[in-house]
Order: sequence, then C-alpha cells, then structure tokens
Amino acid sequence: MSRPSIAIIGRPNVGKSTLFNRLVEKRKAIVDAKEGITRDRIRGTLEWENRLYDIIDTGGYIPDDVDVFNAAVREQSELAIQEADFILFLVDGKQDPTSSDKDLSNLVRKSGKPHLLAVNKCDSIDLDNQQFRFYELALEPIITLSALTGRLTGDMLEKISSSLGHISDKDSDDSYMQLAIVGMPNVGKSSLTNALLQKNQTIVTPIAGTTRDSIDTAFKWYGKTVTLVDTAGLRKKAKVSDNIEFYSNLRTHSAIEQADVSLVLIDAEKGFSKQDKAIVDLVIKKGKGLVLLVNKWDLIEADTNTMSEMKKEIQRQFKALDHYPILFISALTRRRVSNILKIADEVYHSRMKKISTKLLNNFLDDAVKKMSIPAIKGRMIRIKFINQVRTSPPLIVLHTNYPKLVPVHYRRYIENQLRESFDFHGVPIKLAFRKS
Repeated sequence: MSRPSIAIIGRPNVGKSTLFNRLVEKRKAIVDAKEGITRDRIRGTLEWENRLYDIIDTGGYIPDDVDVFNAAVREQSELAIQEADFILFLVDGKQDPTSSDKDLSNLVRKSGKPHLLAVNKCDSIDLDNQQFRFYELALEPIITLSALTGRLTGDMLEKISSSLGHISDKDSDDSYMQLAIVGMPNVGKSSLTNALLQKNQTIVTPIAGTTRDSIDTAFKWYGKTVTLVDTAGLRKKAKVSDNIEFYSNLRTHSAIEQADVSLVLIDAEKGFSKQDKAIVDLVIKKGKGLVLLVNKWDLIEADTNTMSEMKKEIQRQFKALDHYPILFISALTRRRVSNILKIADEVYHSRMKKISTKLLNNFLDDAVKKMSIPAIKGRMIRIKFINQVRTSPPLIVLHTNYPKLVPVHYRRYIENQLRESFDFHGVPIKLAFRKS
C-alpha cells in the first residue's frame, strides 16, 4: 500500500488519541484522563476529500526517562517519525512549552519532513492567542484547533492535504486475510507480532498488560496484504479492575469479530487453563478460523513425546480442538514461527470454501449408507437434500421431514464426515436442519 502516512506526536496527555479517534471517526484508541494510556503505535485510515491517508497515533514522548515503558514509547514515537510522510506535532495550548515539547521540536526539524505544529485545546476563538507562546519552538506553520470539539480540524486537514499533494495514494485492492493474535496477558502476543513482522512493531516487556489497544499492522505475504492485529490480554470479567482494562477487553473482542483467523496463544509452562478454554470457545462461537499456538516451548525440557502428550491433553480438555491445528512455537527464538502464516492461510481458505450442491448430495448418500438415522418416537427420519448457503464460516443446510428429531449424535456424525470429506480444518461448521 502506498497511501501517504501521518504520524501524530506529542508529550503525554496533549490530546493525541482524542484527535486520532476524531480523524478515523471511531473510538479506536483508548482515551482516559490518566497520562500514558497509549503505548504502541496505533494505525487507522483517514478519508479527506476522496483521498485516503494512513494515520498513526503514538504514545506520549518523555525524553531521557529510564522507566521501561517510557523508554519503549519513546522508541516507538521515533520510529513513527522515521516512517511517516508527514508529522503532526500536537501541543497543549493551556500550558507553556515544556522541555519535552522542545526536544520533540528538535526531532521534527532533524527529520526534514513536512510538518504542522497544532496547538490543541483552543475550544473557542478567544483561546487562539495561545499559539503565540509556541513560536519559541521555531516550527512553522502553526494552527490552533480543538480535538475534543473538532473546531478547525478541517483547516488542519486542508494544510496536510496540500502538503502531501505530491505523494501518490494508489490504494491497493489486494487486501487479503485479517489475523488477530489473542490470548491471556503475558503469553507473548506482542513478541509473536514482532517475530512475524521481523521488526519491533509493538512494545514488549515482562509486565502483564503492556499492550492496551488493538494494534493493526498491514504487511505483504506472497504479494497479498495481510493485516495482523496484536490485542490486549483477555482476563476473566471478574478480574478486570479498571476502565482502561475494560476498554482493552472490548477492543480485543472487536478484533476477534473482524478477523478471519485468530491465532490463540497459550503459555507452555502454565498449560491449557480455563481462561484459555474460554478464549478458544469465544473464537469458535464467533465463527472464526482458529490456530492454537503453544508459546514459550523453548522453556520446556521437551521431546517429541512431550509435545504429543500435551497435544492429547489439550484435546482431552476441549474435544472440539481435534479439528483445529495446534502448533508448538517460541516467539522469542522464532522457532516454527515461519510455519504460522502458511497454516493460517490454509485455515482461511478452509473458511472460505464453497462445496457444490451436487458434491454435497453425493456425500449425503454415502454418509447415510454408512450410518442410517435411527427411528425416533416411531418416526422414520429422512434427510432429502443438502446444500451450502454461506461461507465464512460454512453454513450447511440439511432438509429433512423431522428436523427437531435428528439426534445430537447423528448431527456430530454428519459434521465429522463433512470435515473428513471436504477438509474443513481449523474452522467451525454450522449445520442447520430444516423442514423439507
């Protein structure tokens, strides 16, 4: 993709995420009165005058802070400046310029890239004079605006559009698979994101809950655009302690909803827990493709038998996982990480698969010959016709004289036979029995 990209930078709590949400027209970044909510680079799409832009929200920049989070946020902000075509430098109009503002203005100048200094929190014309105190940053042009109310954001976009007029925005139409990386906190989701992208796209620390927003990254895989979404860790509802974590959970649920395939990570040392099972169940109920990844396998003293035993134990605890791929990996050492996209691609195609009505009815004849439906309450049940009415996930309708009497074990038999005959691996199959 070659859309022009805009990075929003600034120190903490100047309104970057509020402006980002307004420009992408959805509450994609979490906003809270606390400082330092945004940590990673969050991407969205801005449309202005029939033109698309990639817009990047960054964490608050604090120079020379040795705190593990602030150092990582600072690195992500600097990467955003390097990668962007345009820098939107946001400052707080209600405060005098700070040392952080001055350090950031130096970074903007050194980048040599087109930029705009936006003085935020100017909610009315009476407050526009606040811009004059920022002339000492020696950056031009300067504009006032209010991210909260939207005041003068149109003027800001006009200036940005004019500055980026020379950049091609050929929007690729090869968008392909959307992958969500989900799991409990601290199982290695961000490490896996970085391993798959082969760069430090998201912040990784040993502290659970480092990732708060769902972070989208598009990349090319065999000429196709794959969107990878790193999500916040999913805890039990009873353990969600504050608003930030509550909204993180909402973003993760939304990421699963929008994904084609979910990569569900579990911790090899902790094993397959009840919460892992709940996450797998959520993905299957949403009708999404699923690949189960047992991460941190480098920490296990293991051989082939150990891997086989753990796989059997996982399938014993969750019988449905017999039909889903399970891969043992290490995001840290990148062991078997190269296999993940290939397996996800197979699951994606399985989810999109459309079986012809002729093939399905031939299958039905064979399946009934192998095992006929037992009579229920003295009534003979006959399945007369079968067809697939939907993909993503596959929905297959069986027309019968007594749909409510088809026993559960026979429904499972039909599903298993369908999986075996048509290789529906890694996806839920939805069966509907209707009155013929």
